[in-house]
Amino acid sequence: QVQLVESGGGLVQSGGSLRLSCAASGRVSGVYQMGWYRRAPEKQRELVASMTAGGYHDYADSVKGRFTISRDNGWMLGLQMNNLRPEDTAVYYCYLNNFEGVVWGQGTQVTVSS
Repeated sequence: QVQLVESGGGLVQSGGSLRLSCAASGRVSGVYQMGWYRRAPEKQRELVASMTAGGYHDYADSVKGRFTISRDNGWMLGLQMNNLRPEDTAVYYCYLNNFEGVVWGQGTQVTVSS
């Protein structure tokens, strides 16, 4: 069974940067897509960034030019977040979609102060 563990969240001032990481462990195979969602208080879940097994990247319009998704060593997924804004405050969840379905991490809180 695949498990995902996020890290790197925290409190940052507006204009600052954070890097989130998501470590996948277990029987990781047949991955179609990995990415990041976020959920802000009283808002719907939003797809922030995704990448396919073929290397195609996609971003929400609200983060284009500021966030970068990457796959680091092995099955480590990264999200570099620059020029953060208060509206980026949310719990960020990584996910992995493979032939067995979708696996979610537990989430990491990102808070951007104005």
